[in-house]
Amino acid sequence: MLSHFWTLFLYQPLLNILAFLVSVVPGADLGVAVILLTLFVKVVLFPLSQRSIESQAKMNLLAPELKKIKDSGASKEEQAKQTFELYKKYKTNPFSGCLLVLIQIPIIFALYFVFYHWKTFDINLIYSFIHIPPNVSNNFLGLIDISKTHIWFLAILAGASQFFQAYYMPKPAATTATPGKESFQDSFSRSMQTQMKYVFPFVVAFIAYSVSGAIALYWVTSNVFAIGQQIYAKKKNNMVQVTK
Repeated sequence: MLSHFWTLFLYQPLLNILAFLVSVVPGADLGVAVILLTLFVKVVLFPLSQRSIESQAKMNLLAPELKKIKDSGASKEEQAKQTFELYKKYKTNPFSGCLLVLIQIPIIFALYFVFYHWKTFDINLIYSFIHIPPNVSNNFLGLIDISKTHIWFLAILAGASQFFQAYYMPKPAATTATPGKESFQDSFSRSMQTQMKYVFPFVVAFIAYSVSGAIALYWVTSNVFAIGQQIYAKKKNNMVQVTK
């Protein structure tokens, strides 16, 4: 049942959109179609991902206030009441960001598998009104054969774009204002942020080098879009703070 739902409502529609894009782009360039489909999905998911970024930014801004409530010495019931009022005042929800990310995950995975299985997909999944050109070009812009693996150029771009995506992510705010005393939560957040910025890009680059160029190109496109979105969200958040 779950597999049927996955195929019918996620994998098959995305596969057909890719097939349509291949049929209309000049030279039936698969690389251009991969970029266009990735951008299409990112634009569709933009409202959800944008709300997730803004929710994280709001939680970072509220961290000092939440710390004051926690250290106030009030009863658990009073702390819960004050915390709820704080969330209500700033119109935020600590779980909304996680929920929005969970909604996006199946779509992103479906998109990944579309690119992964493009050469071996079931032709019966293509809608009758979609025409796939007999000669699909795997040579992206006539330069890179994205059907192959071990494309170092795309691997480097994937790793670099992942670094900048982590760089522009909202930074977790400290939960304690006591100089020289770092809570476990602060230490863990700082450690995760460091790994996301300096370790994970190498992991991404290695994976992008190991898989087909189509998936590596998807990863680069997705990261570049996310970087632009995070910069936009940061500027928007700064403007909101200035106007308050």
